[in-house]
Amino acid sequence: MKAGLALCLAGLISISSLASAQAAAEPKVLRYAFRAAETGFDPSQLSDLYSRCVTSHIFESLYTYDHLARPAKIVPLIADGLPEVSADFKTFTVKLKRGIYFADDPAFKGPKPGKGREVTAQDFIYSIKRFADPALKSPGWTSFNDAGLLGLAALRSAAIKNKTPFNYDAPVEGLRALDRHTLQFKTEQPRPRLVQQVLAGNDLYGAMAHEVVALYGDKIAEHPVGTGPFVLKAWRRSSLIVLEKNPGYRERYYEAEPAADDAEGQAMLARLKGRRLPMVDRVEVAIIEEAQPRWLSFLAGEQDFLEFVPEDFINQALPGGQLAPNLAKRGMQAFQVQRADVTLTVFNMEDAVIGGYTPAKVALRRAISLALNTPGEIRLVRRGQALPAQSILNPNTTGYDPAFKSEMSDFDPARARALLDMFGYVDRDGDGWRELPNGQPLILVRNTQSDSQYRQLDELWQKNLSAVGLKLALKVAQWPENLKLARSGRFMMWPVGSSSVQPDGQEALQRFYGPAAGGQNLARFHSAAFDKIYEQMQGMADGPEREALFLQAKRIGISFMPYKNHVHRIVTDMAQRGLIGYRRPLFWQDWWQFVDLDTAKLPKP
Repeated sequence: MKAGLALCLAGLISISSLASAQAAAEPKVLRYAFRAAETGFDPSQLSDLYSRCVTSHIFESLYTYDHLARPAKIVPLIADGLPEVSADFKTFTVKLKRGIYFADDPAFKGPKPGKGREVTAQDFIYSIKRFADPALKSPGWTSFNDAGLLGLAALRSAAIKNKTPFNYDAPVEGLRALDRHTLQFKTEQPRPRLVQQVLAGNDLYGAMAHEVVALYGDKIAEHPVGTGPFVLKAWRRSSLIVLEKNPGYRERYYEAEPAADDAEGQAMLARLKGRRLPMVDRVEVAIIEEAQPRWLSFLAGEQDFLEFVPEDFINQALPGGQLAPNLAKRGMQAFQVQRADVTLTVFNMEDAVIGGYTPAKVALRRAISLALNTPGEIRLVRRGQALPAQSILNPNTTGYDPAFKSEMSDFDPARARALLDMFGYVDRDGDGWRELPNGQPLILVRNTQSDSQYRQLDELWQKNLSAVGLKLALKVAQWPENLKLARSGRFMMWPVGSSSVQPDGQEALQRFYGPAAGGQNLARFHSAAFDKIYEQMQGMADGPEREALFLQAKRIGISFMPYKNHVHRIVTDMAQRGLIGYRRPLFWQDWWQFVDLDTAKLPKP
């Protein structure tokens, strides 16, 4: 009998061991949803947050940000240490770490076909030159043009002038490989912030291999190949994006330097320090544009993480600013921060109705701004999850002043009507709608999207503009299509969000910079006075003199109003109890490699 019992116990132990082994082998799959569709995964073509979130986990830049440090701290990634910088901030020498390889791909034809090769200094030179290639029309070119790398703009100009293909093989004085693992950057003028400007940020500034681009050609946006912790496994456009752990990813371990008084950061470091990255095996990103299905999908356990709790449901999630008891009982987590972003309406300055620089055109844009109920937007649409924006400068960046006040946040329909009357936008035929000063019909066209939040904003616009006699028409399309129209200048007005990708606020001012028209400057605004200030700021060290120029730049932007700034959003993310180590990034987009999943605590799909 004892022998039988022992045999039975042995069987139970074997079954238990097998179950434990199966549990240990269960892949860790992070599931969540974007609230807008991606556009593609070629860094040279990206200006949307959702695509850049994906590319930031595939590509790796020379430098990145410590994911736990607050305030932000730049640290080496592919670079082997911080750059050697000349006293005049015009020469930057960067050593690359050895033994970092591109992910395996059929594009590589070396001794082991399909095996990723080592990244070199030339790969970064090639990647940067892609931004300069006029044929690619990169919205990111402005950042490199601003950097003023010696000879790069001239090479681009020669291709445009001569109508010849961009010469990727031509040497560029400001962009040199001193040897296989050493890069040197030289700038025309001092660039104290060159590292954060164009050397840090996996989403845009990671290394690309020329063999990959050559193989996939105009399909390169579907075949991103980098050195990062994840590889693109599957993509159904505007529906599903699947990434898996890069099987050839180097040995990289969890490390960070949170502030000594940062209890949350210190606890994360203590729990995860020394773990090999990435800790999850697979990431599945659905595209769920409507707020209610996205919220319900998370509550049902179909998603492990909810980025941006929809404002419609914030009072259900955090009544009184505290996690709802029923959600807390389920072990759910909430993370709320003031985001470094701004929502804005872009006015196309080249549009015959809304654009232009004459007093009458400026008055029309100002009247629209004054007619819009920003306090109502915050209260009714955003459920209090925002602050009024006084300028395009974002919280947590240089140039942002919480004490600065402008008319951007004013809701004053009486002043709006007075401006319209003064400049001849009046109702001549008695139908209740104002006409242009020349008597032609005045119809404002707002490009928009079909999800519930945009519908609420559209209704508010309709109500506010109708109250001052302005007729509004809506043109509904998906985000990628609206972006395409905006970049080509085929629109009148478009609401959009803009997030900072670095601590310096000058990046946000690109929205007004003439040479960035059609790229970051979606409004196609041109002002010689603004451009002069912008260029002067580039070489200045941070301090009171530079802050004074920020103030001048803000005032010019507000005066001409190519953008109506609305709000700075307060963001709440949520996670199931099995997600470990999440902290919302400040300016960067990558975080998947820094989280772990306790699969036993996750809801089963």
